[in-house]
Amino acid sequence: MATSETLQTNRFSDTFGYPTGRAATKVLGHMTQYVQEFIKQTPFVILSSSDAEGNCDASPKGGKPGFVKILDESHLLFPDVAGNRLFQSYQNLDTNPHVGLLFLIPGVNDVVRVNGTVTIVDKDELDRQEVEVALYEIDERSHHLQGIIIEVDEAYTHCPRALKFSDLWDVDKITANKSTRPIPDR
Repeated sequence: MATSETLQTNRFSDTFGYPTGRAATKVLGHMTQYVQEFIKQTPFVILSSSDAEGNCDASPKGGKPGFVKILDESHLLFPDVAGNRLFQSYQNLDTNPHVGLLFLIPGVNDVVRVNGTVTIVDKDELDRQEVEVALYEIDERSHHLQGIIIEVDEAYTHCPRALKFSDLWDVDKITANKSTRPIPDR
């Protein structure tokens, strides 16, 4: 991983230039206080993984803010709530323990990125860590199966430009999409 301390020359930097200012120093090997507070308030995370051959998967995960537990400035505990039983992320993590996480808070144009190395843990470990199911909608599958402990390799805030470019949090667009769905129901 390329933290601020280890940024190296690469063909993209050689072609397009090097990061400057805050961008050049923001990628850290631990979670700052701001990153930790952001994660505590996050109800939605995209978890990215790949298998040993590099085949990728991105999986949306959600819960009440705080469903991802901060153990310390270098470790997160991410519980797995029973779902569709495809286990694509876990199959990937079983052969390639590297993960990328994108934390989002609705209406906030900041984004937090965390990249790290995982250890898969069982439900007993979640119980030992006193991790409770934290969901807005509870159903018959609303229980933990297992989880991952993430050792942070990189953590940083990401530029809000993509969210601004997409107008993702625009209330009028959200309301319009709710009343007239832009794609057909499945």
